[in-house]
Amino acid sequence: MRIVLVDDHGIIIDGVKSILSKESELEVVFTANKASDILDYLKQHTCDMLITDFSMPEMDGLSLIRTVKRILPGVKIIVLSMHDEVHLAKEILKGGVDGYVLKKDTQQELLKAIQEVRAGRVYLSSDINKLLIMNLDNPDEGRLLTEREREIVKLIAKEYSNKLIAEALFISERTVETHRKNIFRKTGTNSLVGLIKFAYANNLI
Repeated sequence: MRIVLVDDHGIIIDGVKSILSKESELEVVFTANKASDILDYLKQHTCDMLITDFSMPEMDGLSLIRTVKRILPGVKIIVLSMHDEVHLAKEILKGGVDGYVLKKDTQQELLKAIQEVRAGRVYLSSDINKLLIMNLDNPDEGRLLTEREREIVKLIAKEYSNKLIAEALFISERTVETHRKNIFRKTGTNSLVGLIKFAYANNLI
């Protein structure tokens, strides 16, 4: 099985490569620390599986997943992420991934995910499974952004400053800053352009 890896932390790539190198039936054919390099590679080469982070520069993992699915519809995709929030898990699963493993999980869990996905099954790490089960009775918990956060994203899209947002919503600038940090964390983006693209792509505004 030919595997490509993308993560903006070199130590994660090195660690995963080391784990997979011990498995004779698995071969890491390409690695990258940004989404654009992976897309350039996949336009000229093929692979069987993509293992990707969620929070990355240039393009969030969800946008990368959708783009890769268009380029290679049959490729298997596993998200390897630090994010264990239920709203993100749901959004990522809607994107059509085949597996979701947390970076805090063991290497055995990652290998099990690869085996299950390779066999045509969807694999979620035990913590992600527990997270989704615990929130079955609370659908609002699975919403990516709160109503207030959606309001703020709409104002951010209109290029409102923190001060103007605070005045428009009758809240303090400090509260606005806290909301902004939460919004970037929840959406896995790290720039204004990335946030707006993510928000429109996922009907958040």
